Amino acid sequence: MSHGRLLIVGGGQSGLAAARVGRDLGWEPVVVEAGPEPVGSWPAYYESLRLFSPHRFSGFPGYPFPGLPDDYPHRDDVADFLRGYATWLDVDIRTRTRVTDLTTRDGGFEAVLADGGRVVGDVVIAATGSFRNPYVPQIRGREAFGGRVLHVADYRSPEAFTGQRVLVVGAGNSAIQVAYELTETADVSVVVQDRVRFAPQVIAGRDLHWWLTRTRADLLPPAILNRVITGTPVIDAGTYRAALETGTLPQRRMFTAFTEDGVVWADGARERVDAVIFATGYRPDLPYLASLRAIDDAGIPPHRNGVSTMLPGLGFLGLEFQRSFSSNTLRGVHRDAAHLITALTSQTRRARGG
Repeated sequence: MSHGRLLIVGGGQSGLAAARVGRDLGWEPVVVEAGPEPVGSWPAYYESLRLFSPHRFSGFPGYPFPGLPDDYPHRDDVADFLRGYATWLDVDIRTRTRVTDLTTRDGGFEAVLADGGRVVGDVVIAATGSFRNPYVPQIRGREAFGGRVLHVADYRSPEAFTGQRVLVVGAGNSAIQVAYELTETADVSVVVQDRVRFAPQVIAGRDLHWWLTRTRADLLPPAILNRVITGTPVIDAGTYRAALETGTLPQRRMFTAFTEDGVVWADGARERVDAVIFATGYRPDLPYLASLRAIDDAGIPPHRNGVSTMLPGLGFLGLEFQRSFSSNTLRGVHRDAAHLITALTSQTRRARGG
């Protein structure tokens, strides 16, 4: 017997993982995806993006990632993988279906769609990720700056910055990858608040993810992880560290303000700059939950391991460090999906007196 309809908002890797687990646990999954196909934001990432986890560690249960086991998938490979997985799942996936609001109805939920339609569900999983909600810090003078300011979410390739002076703000993987490839065409510096930290991609001949899997370190909960890791390390085979150490990729401390044609550095020096790219992370993209009061004033969802602490029957999937280091990754999201939907199933049974 079916537990009911599992309404999943978002058809990327998190939404598809939720659909598989929900189907296997006796729910009727309905995935609603705003985009034209169930591949999440992968086609919109910058063109050179490759995963840090090899093919062998990037698949889903029962559906391995195709290709040579120790090669690293390209952005487009991931999109192809998700397309194939969505077909293989054979569940109800509705694309070009954007949710604008979510309300409660008859003990369940009703999603209001951009086209005026409605979709109901007994429980809901918000799996819309964060790519459409990039975070850019407020810096004095930005409104007067005549150059280009963008987030890495809008960056595609280095050709658009040929011959320009470019600053890339951030110390994570995206910041260093983008800044490094920009050195081919532009005068670029990476700008950081503190410093860039590195994690080796290969240790004793084995990929980092082999060690994480063997030691189960990628399952460490955030409370423990934050005690042993400061910041997000850049996974590196040695190329990026060498570029910083040799000055091929110069590193600067964060500037204090924008001017009309550049920035002001911490020592008061001014420099003309053509473009600033912020690789400063993202925030959950959950505006459709505002009327339910399931997110706080900053748009962050209060939850415990993905289960909403504000509203029964609501869960989240694909949040950064939701349960572990690997939560918001291809290799880790299925574990979070299993935990979350099992918890929501138990919650629903208790509510029904079962």
